[in-house]
Amino acid sequence: MKKNLTITRLTSALLLVLGITSAATAQQQSTISDAAAVSRIAWWRDAKFGLFMHWGVYSIPGRGEWVQWDEQIPVSEYAKLAGQFHPDKFDPDAWAATAKSAGMKYTVLTARHHDGFALFDDPDSTFTSMKSAAHHDFVADYVKAIRSAGLHVGLYYSPLDWRYPGFFFPGIYQANAIEMREQYHRQLNELASHYGPIDILWFDGGGVDWLGFNGIAFKGGWKARPKDQHYTGSFTWQDDQAVDNLRKLQPSLIMNDRTDAPADFLSREGDQAMGNFDNQHPWELCTTLTTGAWGYQPNASIKSRDEVIRLLVGAVGRDGNLLLNVGPRPDGQIVPEQAARLREVGDWLTRYGQSIYTTRGGPYLPGDFGVSTYHDKTIYLHILHPTGTTLSLPALPTKILSCSSLTGGSSDCKQANNSVEITLNGNMDAVDTIIALTVASPAAEIKPITTPVTVKK
Repeated sequence: MKKNLTITRLTSALLLVLGITSAATAQQQSTISDAAAVSRIAWWRDAKFGLFMHWGVYSIPGRGEWVQWDEQIPVSEYAKLAGQFHPDKFDPDAWAATAKSAGMKYTVLTARHHDGFALFDDPDSTFTSMKSAAHHDFVADYVKAIRSAGLHVGLYYSPLDWRYPGFFFPGIYQANAIEMREQYHRQLNELASHYGPIDILWFDGGGVDWLGFNGIAFKGGWKARPKDQHYTGSFTWQDDQAVDNLRKLQPSLIMNDRTDAPADFLSREGDQAMGNFDNQHPWELCTTLTTGAWGYQPNASIKSRDEVIRLLVGAVGRDGNLLLNVGPRPDGQIVPEQAARLREVGDWLTRYGQSIYTTRGGPYLPGDFGVSTYHDKTIYLHILHPTGTTLSLPALPTKILSCSSLTGGSSDCKQANNSVEITLNGNMDAVDTIIALTVASPAAEIKPITTPVTVKK
């Protein structure tokens, strides 16, 4: 993933002085608008919840997926991890079962992260799982298992490769950067050509603005490129060509915004990136089940069930999706305690999934009370922050036909010209009290309604 941390161990003292961070500052801010875009992404907008898995040779040291960079491990030394990569408990059917038990509808596996190690076969690369101790194509088994389980298949791919100095200095090492680009195009073609239908291609580390971790420039002295300026060098990833080829090979494929090509959906990363309501662009919040790195770390602290539910409800109520990450162990197994936590979330969705799946965010915008979702003529109020037994919201421009509590107890609703008053009777759920309002006309016809928001000091 793209770390929002200051890089503390860099190849040269120059970069230390400049204090460059690895957070990209310019990402695709709009989504593709071709004729097929709406139908292509419709299933994803209904799915709401997916499983992210960061897994590779970085799982062996167990210090996160950025271990090579953070600890400045020489390429030749890091490559030796492939000789230790033999996951004897790799079971993609178990991965699929875990995702289904969590109520997830799609999965995304890191086919290749920034370290350059590929979990699939690339005859022109020496750093793949086929040439590791495992001698195995893990993407092939993963795709088959996820598809067999009735889930949608996603693959993560990073064009960035720390083995190539051309990523850091594409001007002076342009030939090397072009070689890296050729690998990028070749490997995308491999993934799109040999594994059957792929539903999601989840890019990371791409786009010219992220070259060299936002880049440094020399003009009268070394300095970091200002965050509000774009890369102006001659190198290009030729993303349009890569994406056009993907769409020809996989017409139903959807892609995120971490390239310079038009995207199907936007990515927000990390718990703090939940952001604002947006029903104009499909978007997804990706974050981790554990604290810390995305790749495996032993004894990592696990988020509580309630924390995960609030993240999911918060994203869906803002009209987005949640992609929740786990880092399988070196042996290929998802940490049992993490799998158990996912099942707890799945149990909650079994009871209340009607207020999440196939819904859209709104019509009440996120506010002090929580968020709302809707489907057809039902509005679901997710009361995340109750302040008593009565909730007052702005008026609805349609008649409320019925009012019920999904999470226990009962509720009474009174509709006035300028407000909706909801009285909660009996049990209030500690994590999310859900009230279902049946209304006379489709909720999609209601324009977003602002609700009170207390500004935090």
